[in-house]
Amino acid sequence: MGEQRYHHLVRLAWALNRRGLRAVVELPLKSEPVLVVPREGGALRVMAFSHKGAWLYTWGRGQGQRVQVSADDAADRIWEVAQ
Repeated sequence: MGEQRYHHLVRLAWALNRRGLRAVVELPLKSEPVLVVPREGGALRVMAFSHKGAWLYTWGRGQGQRVQVSADDAADRIWEVAQ
């Protein structure tokens, strides 16, 4: 499952990079991969996870802080948060 998370995060990193954002996929030794977007006020950290058969990106704990990986506007929503 970790490899799938990595794959989703790399796709998102490329999509954000095309929109002019720097994005780095971090591969910690003892936890899951995370996408880091440097910004003023602290980095935005995005994770990918599977829930009930659907993959989601999340950047917090609230319902408004997640989007399905397959959503057409996933990168746009995360780009907006990163501003």
